[in-house]
Amino acid sequence: MTETRTSRPATADADPAPGERRRPNRWKVVFVTLLVLGALGAVTWVLLGSRLLVVRHVEVTGTALAPRDRIVAAAGIDLGTPMARLGTGAIGERVERLREVESADVERHWPGTVRIVVRERTPVAVFERDGSYHRIDRHGVVVADDASRPSGLPTLTVASPGPSDRSTLAALDVLSGLPDRVRGRLSEVAATGPAAVTLHMRGGQTVLWGAAERAEEKVRLLDALWRTPAGRAVRTADISSPEILKTQ
Repeated sequence: MTETRTSRPATADADPAPGERRRPNRWKVVFVTLLVLGALGAVTWVLLGSRLLVVRHVEVTGTALAPRDRIVAAAGIDLGTPMARLGTGAIGERVERLREVESADVERHWPGTVRIVVRERTPVAVFERDGSYHRIDRHGVVVADDASRPSGLPTLTVASPGPSDRSTLAALDVLSGLPDRVRGRLSEVAATGPAAVTLHMRGGQTVLWGAAERAEEKVRLLDALWRTPAGRAVRTADISSPEILKTQ
């Protein structure tokens, strides 16, 4: 019996050498890398270098005390600045330096609008100095000046109105904590010291409030006093110690 062996001729389907197998993959990696770098470069140019996504409009919302022009000037945003380069935090800090502004949020609205959302300080009282009337918020910050007395706000009477004056802060703390039914009858809040706050009501009654503490108890006592005809006739009520009500 004769065994015949036939050798298979080499064809184009034979496996390539290891070096030949890696070469096409290497070019593929280079091509993809260049493609990605090109795309990133194009995006960077659009965001930072082109005129496509730049600041074209500045919107301001939430203002009543501060004019829009003052907000925009304080923000310091240059039209034409690339949107991606805006430092929104720094812009907000600049706006918050205005005395009327309590907080400011800066938003990008693509493709070219910057919106400044302002939360203004709320005046709660007014005091007079050197012929001008100054509206003051609950923190003792003066937010507006007027030539005539503004309506709707009680008078603040303290020796040195301001955010660092303890008597001012005590009086404003009491005022801010009053319910509307009591605040609506108030004409003046005065303080000769942090623990010596006095309320003057529109009907002529005087309430010696004392310190700002225990406000809820004092309000309940005041409600009970004013609920009766005899209580409403009281001219001076000392509720500085809620356990002991003194009237005149």
